[in-house]
Amino acid sequence: QIAHRLKQEKPDQAVSHEWIYRFIATDKRGGGELYTHLRHRRKRYRKRYGSHDRRGQLRNRVSITERPAEVETRERLGDWEGDTVHGVGGNLVTLVERKSGYLSAYPVKRRTRRQVTRAINLQFNGHVVHTLTLDNGKEFAGHERIAHKSRCRVNFADPYSSCQRGTNENTNGLLRQYFPKGSDFSKLTVAAVNRVVAQINLRPRKRLGWKTPYEVYAGVSVALMC
Repeated sequence: QIAHRLKQEKPDQAVSHEWIYRFIATDKRGGGELYTHLRHRRKRYRKRYGSHDRRGQLRNRVSITERPAEVETRERLGDWEGDTVHGVGGNLVTLVERKSGYLSAYPVKRRTRRQVTRAINLQFNGHVVHTLTLDNGKEFAGHERIAHKSRCRVNFADPYSSCQRGTNENTNGLLRQYFPKGSDFSKLTVAAVNRVVAQINLRPRKRLGWKTPYEVYAGVSVALMC
């Protein structure tokens, strides 16, 4: 991300991504801490299979198979994916816009229908919302209220099919860089969450032509390099 964005903003100062990694490795050997800011520090992803879904059925659930076909193309703004990120003593309700990768997140104490529904409605206020795709957690039992409030369609992914909400799953992974599993969410404030969300929304993305989610979503350009 740094290498490609630097080529766009300051081509005379551009360096390769290999040079950046070598620099970080040299810093680490010298006792530096730059490597701790990498997304994947030392832990490796481990796929978990065979977990039993105890969440039950959602009333009036509408399957992803009935979602408008244009959502798949990512040609328009306003198609969102939603999920929750769990921590000790609290949770984050996350929403990601599919075309831009723009992230919104809001802290809640408990993953109840009432708190999660309120968090989603607060986040959607002032945004364009055509569709929202969720998983099958009971915390999303207020989906009809969300659809009514935002005048959008709410669809649910198939069970055990997180790939159908891949944009949200991947972005939650970025959040975990700042809030590793086991983090204390009990005193997490909206302001603290917003600071992290802003950093993620200002990360250049390869699939966006090294633009940031904010630039694509807002339709503006910002200078990221000093």
